[in-house]
Amino acid sequence: MELILKDIQKSFENKIVLKGASFTFEKGKIYGLLGRNGAGKTTLFNCISGELSKDSGEVILENGLGNEGELDYSNIGFVFADPVLPEFLTGYEFVKFYIDINKDKIIDIKTVEEYLNIIKISKADSHRLIKTYSHGMKNKLQMLCFLISRPPVILLDEPLSSFDVIVALEIKNLLKEIKSEHIIIFSTHILQLAMDLCDEIVVLNHGILEQVPSELIRSGKFEESIMEILKEDNYD
Repeated sequence: MELILKDIQKSFENKIVLKGASFTFEKGKIYGLLGRNGAGKTTLFNCISGELSKDSGEVILENGLGNEGELDYSNIGFVFADPVLPEFLTGYEFVKFYIDINKDKIIDIKTVEEYLNIIKISKADSHRLIKTYSHGMKNKLQMLCFLISRPPVILLDEPLSSFDVIVALEIKNLLKEIKSEHIIIFSTHILQLAMDLCDEIVVLNHGILEQVPSELIRSGKFEESIMEILKEDNYD
């Protein structure tokens, strides 16, 4: 299975954010998407997920059987940097609702309590309204959605930045466990996290995507190489 981006372009008024971003992401790998603030990482995710319409270009999912077509957005799990959740529900009510509407495609379905235990939300907290949750707790609920439904493509927009050390480690290990069946793209500005978690690194710079050679990721020259690509005097 492959997620294929072909010449994705997106502008906002006179500002061109994506200038023909093209790349092929493969199943079984966690990709780190790096870029400076304002480079367009979230815009790219929004174009892939359908949250934003593209000016031009294609987003194609190739299923490995020779079939390809425009990505069906129901095949995407998107964890937003700013959580989007129904805050009038309790955590328990939301998870139960999410299970109910996705039960036909959930493999090895668990109870609400079992799912909440994965992300370490206590029984007491599960019966509080989501609007009372911290940013980190809301982010964990977002993460839980794709852990339940397991969509083929998972987009993570800087989701670990609000987690405590223990939960962040647990989520990283969980992502590594499930990656064989998914295409996972992980946006971050933390170089060490990218090195620890990701199999491949892709840089979004000047509106295009460029892969960092694999041999550099674990080498002592990785940070130096990324800084050279993204340094201020090379940035519009």
